Amino acid sequence: MSPSTDPAVPADPADGPAAQIAAGYAFTGPALDLGALLWDGACLPERQIRIPLSMLNRHGLVAGATGTGKTKTLQLIAEQLSANGVPVFLADIKGDVSGISAPGTDDEKVRERAADVAQDWRPAGCPGEFYSLGGIGTGIPLRATVTSFGPVLMSKVLQLNQTQEQSLGLIFHYADTKGLELIDLKDLRAVVAFLVSDQGKPELKGIGGLSTVTAGVILRALTAFEQQGADAFFGEPEFDTDEFLRTAADGRGLVSVLELPAVQERPQLFSTFLMWLLADLYAGLPEVGDLERPKLVFFFDEAHLLFNGASKAFLDSITQTVRLIRSKGIGVFFVTQTPKDVPADVLAQLGNRVQHALRAFTPDDAKALKATVKTFPNSPYDLEELLTRLGTGEAVVTVLSENGAPTPVAATRLRAPQSLMGPLDAAALDRAVKASLLYSRYAEPVDRESAYEKISAEQAAAEAEAEAAAAAAEAEKQAKAAEKAARSAPKPDPSLAQQVVGSGLFRSLARSVGTQLGREISRSLFGTARRRR
Repeated sequence: MSPSTDPAVPADPADGPAAQIAAGYAFTGPALDLGALLWDGACLPERQIRIPLSMLNRHGLVAGATGTGKTKTLQLIAEQLSANGVPVFLADIKGDVSGISAPGTDDEKVRERAADVAQDWRPAGCPGEFYSLGGIGTGIPLRATVTSFGPVLMSKVLQLNQTQEQSLGLIFHYADTKGLELIDLKDLRAVVAFLVSDQGKPELKGIGGLSTVTAGVILRALTAFEQQGADAFFGEPEFDTDEFLRTAADGRGLVSVLELPAVQERPQLFSTFLMWLLADLYAGLPEVGDLERPKLVFFFDEAHLLFNGASKAFLDSITQTVRLIRSKGIGVFFVTQTPKDVPADVLAQLGNRVQHALRAFTPDDAKALKATVKTFPNSPYDLEELLTRLGTGEAVVTVLSENGAPTPVAATRLRAPQSLMGPLDAAALDRAVKASLLYSRYAEPVDRESAYEKISAEQAAAEAEAEAAAAAAEAEKQAKAAEKAARSAPKPDPSLAQQVVGSGLFRSLARSVGTQLGREISRSLFGTARRRR
């Protein structure tokens, strides 16, 4: 860690640049202790590097190559925030942050680091809650409804293009206006399928319509999404993100750890879901301006996954959220490998920087290194050389001072976390999850009537009505056919008796018999007798 090659730079660390750098971190208000200043190859424990608590809502970046200590840095910051009454949210991608709730282990390395940086190290855990996405893995299930997730985030996770994203926005708009709750993925699927059916096509004609091709793309993307197990992430009870703002009974901030190892092969999903959590917090919190301490500090680990393949609308959404959420009292730290992983508009909002070592093994690495150096204020260090020589647990730091101005760049040997630097064992983690008061509230999913059930019921009723109408029409058709058949059928031949009765001989005989019979009756009535011959 060499200073500038300027011969005017004095060698005495009690004077010159080292003293000037340390003076930039002499804050009067509450601050987090990061570590001790490194200068000219020596660690100066009397020169402490700190970050003002009031500046934690100005966001930050923790960057560095794999294995340089980024996770331990966020653990160090998180446990000090908790001790100061500030709730923290941590995304645990690799499953090695759960130990923050347990006291650390005292060993020779920890004692050596504590001595180097003048740290009064004592093992201590933080009050914690453990979550999982949709109950996949160990943790209290975090679920969101499709409606609250919104079309922009959903388009990102479904990898839709701009046209398809606009169509999905139209689908969400239709569902909202018709009172069709989009709670889970089968609700969204039902609405999409309905809008391209014969019954549903007229519904969107006035506002642009939905092509069958686009609907097919969306439905196929939903199928692929569901096959990844994503249907577990959407549903009810929807998690209330205000739960992240709680403090423990002793006043320490709760550390909420989202356990993600079970879904780490689906980075686009969990990174987008984390963005939903942040956006939901932003929507629900009032404006508070600058505070003495933030309401919550949110850590995005593996942040480059959030931006890979992102649409312009999604990037605009992130940029706006990061820019405006500061006034809601929320701080956001992105944890990634190089600053170039973060879009320039977002990077410009990150006032606090902890840059661990970078590697320059390839031309691309060298280019990234030069780009990183340019993002720092002017410094007496040769940063391009320094950043390749930092050891594990060392970093280049610059933060915002209490008046909002950047502090001098400081090479720093960071303190050791006081909590366990590793994962909890599975049994302890399971006990912690089930002991939480939130477990009974969110553990069991609820499936109430929503768009899928309403559309299914309407379609069933329409099908029943159509079947009844078809049956009635068929019955009427058959009745008319029977009547027509009856009219056109030939008359049957008369029977032998009918032929005899209808003959002329029979009719003559009948008249003769009738006349004779009438005479006989008349004679019997009037007393006349038959004439004798």
